[in-house]
Amino acid sequence: MTLRKATVVVIAICAGACSASTPANESGETRAPAPRAESTPRATPVRPGITVLIEDSLHLIRDKRVALITNQTGVDEKGRSDIDLLATGSQARSANVQLVALFSPEHGIRGTEDKAVDSSIDDRTGLPIHSLYKPGTAGPSDSTLRGVDVLVFDLQDVGTRTWTYVGVMVYSLRAAKRNGIPLVVLDRPNPITGFFPDGPVLDSVISNTEESVRGKSGLAYALWPFPLRHGMTMGEMARFYNDTLKIGADLRVMPAAGWRRHMWLDETGLKYIRPSPNLPTAESALLYPALVALEATNISVGRGTPAAHRLFGAPGLNAKALVEALESRELNGVRFRAITFAANRYGSQQPYKGELVPGVEIEVTHRDRVQVGRVGAAIIWALLKTNRSIFQITDSLAFDRRFGSAAARRALTAGEDADVVMDRELPAVLAFTRATRRHLLYR
Repeated sequence: MTLRKATVVVIAICAGACSASTPANESGETRAPAPRAESTPRATPVRPGITVLIEDSLHLIRDKRVALITNQTGVDEKGRSDIDLLATGSQARSANVQLVALFSPEHGIRGTEDKAVDSSIDDRTGLPIHSLYKPGTAGPSDSTLRGVDVLVFDLQDVGTRTWTYVGVMVYSLRAAKRNGIPLVVLDRPNPITGFFPDGPVLDSVISNTEESVRGKSGLAYALWPFPLRHGMTMGEMARFYNDTLKIGADLRVMPAAGWRRHMWLDETGLKYIRPSPNLPTAESALLYPALVALEATNISVGRGTPAAHRLFGAPGLNAKALVEALESRELNGVRFRAITFAANRYGSQQPYKGELVPGVEIEVTHRDRVQVGRVGAAIIWALLKTNRSIFQITDSLAFDRRFGSAAARRALTAGEDADVVMDRELPAVLAFTRATRRHLLYR
């Protein structure tokens, strides 16, 4: 058994549970089971936190003035918006619930924006929508919470450390504490399962859990030493941060009833709703952590295209050599092919809009075997090996805050093997799973 295969087993065990063991052939070599028919999964009905609140815990908001932090992902299992359920739903009306304000994160209340978002008025309800992304992420200000009795939070996490919605949640915990009101987190499944945490773990030197203050920007996407793929839900992270940071907010988490850690979103009966314009599919969400660091380089990750975060490329790229290098690594659960695509945006700063460029498409062949951290490290290694004259890290600090480790970046840049680099991250990932176990809500 190679070290790369052994790592999969160790992380799965330490994550708290494991899927069925992989069968072996007569020679004792591990063989992959036939991939599941992912287009027609067996769905187990799951009730998201909004339904649990309405059906089982309505007393928490009965006769209360409620402010809601949400976007297009805040819906029940029937696709009904939290806003509608709390503003005009029959059960909320019978409990005299008064929805008085809305708050939107990055990408806005409808998830369509990829820029700073202004505050506005909701057309349907007439309620104020206070933007929490102008352009940096912030929590609700004290002035917007005057007269509010309960703050309710419902945003879909995607299982990746670099997600600014988690920053909104941490800042909202502090706002709730300052204003002496409870925060109710309506939990949702982790769409890429609660298994398989994968590094690198963010270096504490470049993390920051504080909001922006004059002269110092907050880092809602680089809060704490989490692995790149963390395997937790928003509710579990709320419990972790409230405890670890000693915020002490009056936190209530409404669980996603019926969810188990091994379940992918399409096994829950819940629909995938794109949480941002650049995660158009569930496969994009899975591969996002593998490619997110490239947003601090001159390599496009397909932002603005229907295949965002499932492909990458740049002008002049030798895609054939890149694919050959990646395929030589025999990475679990994925394969690569050379393509040409029309890019809408490159990295975070390169305006090569509309140019037809060479690139690489990632195909997921067995999603339970994908190790996104290793895939990301292998891509960086392969770019340096085959396209060093093309590939540029345009902002080292921004790259490190996404990838997680300056030491890992330097090792890859120096030509060290990607698996060796990632093997060094394993102890920190396992330490994380042990440290967060008591905050978990699901088996």
